[in-house]
Amino acid sequence: MIEINLLPGARRKARRAGPSFDLAGSLASIRERIRQPWLIGSVAVAVIALAAIGLLYVQQTRRETKINEALEKAVQDSTRFASVLREREKAEARRDTVLRALNLIRAIDDDRFIWPHIMDEVNHALPPYTWLVSLGYSGLGQAQTAIQTLAPAAASDSGSKKKRKPLGTVVMRDTIRLRVVGNTVDIQALTRFMKQLESSPFLEQVQLAKSERSSDNGKEVTQFQLDMLYTRPDPSMIKRVPLAVSVK
Repeated sequence: MIEINLLPGARRKARRAGPSFDLAGSLASIRERIRQPWLIGSVAVAVIALAAIGLLYVQQTRRETKINEALEKAVQDSTRFASVLREREKAEARRDTVLRALNLIRAIDDDRFIWPHIMDEVNHALPPYTWLVSLGYSGLGQAQTAIQTLAPAAASDSGSKKKRKPLGTVVMRDTIRLRVVGNTVDIQALTRFMKQLESSPFLEQVQLAKSERSSDNGKEVTQFQLDMLYTRPDPSMIKRVPLAVSVK
C-alpha cells in the first residue's frame, strides 16, 4: 500500500515530538497508592527507624569518644598520682622516724633533772624545826625503760579520699615513788610540810604513812614517814637557766 503525504511538514513535526508524558495517568496512579494505608505506614516506620538508628549511632560515637578521652586522662592522672603517693609515703615514713627520735630525746631530756627537782622542792617545802633522816625512791629513770610505739590510727573516709593521721610515739615512763623520813618538834610543822609538798608541780599524792613519838639526842620528837609520787609537769612550767661557772 502506497501512502502519499500531502503535508510533509506535519509528518516531521509528529516525529520530532517523540513520546508524550501521561500526567493524568501518573496522578491517578499516585492517588491509587495513597489510598493504601499499610504501604504508607510501612514507609513511615522505615523512615523513622532509619532516622532513629542514625541518631543513636551519632550519640553512641560521641559518647565513646568522650569515654576514651576520659579514660586516657584517668590513666595519665593515675600514673602521676601514683608517683606522688609513693613520694608522700616516703616523706611520712621519714617524718614518723624523726618524730619517734624527737619524742625519745625530749623524754630523756625532761627526765634528766628528776633528782635536782625533787631535792629543790623538798628543800623549799621544809619548815623550821624539821629535819630529814632519809629520802628514798623506787622506779627507774626514763633512759632505762623501753619505748612503746603507737599503731597508726584508723583512716577517716571522706567520699573516696582517705586521710592518714600522723603516726605518733609514746614513751613509757616509770612511776617514781618517794619516801621521806624525818623528825619534827612541832606537829603543826609536819602539816605545813605536807601542804607545801602537795602544792609543788613535781610532787603529788603526799600521804602520811607513819607518825610516832621518839627520842633524838635526849629530846622528844615526832618521827614521820611520808609517801608521794613524782609527777612530770607541763614543759612550759619548767624554767631553765644557763649554768655559768667562773674559772679562776
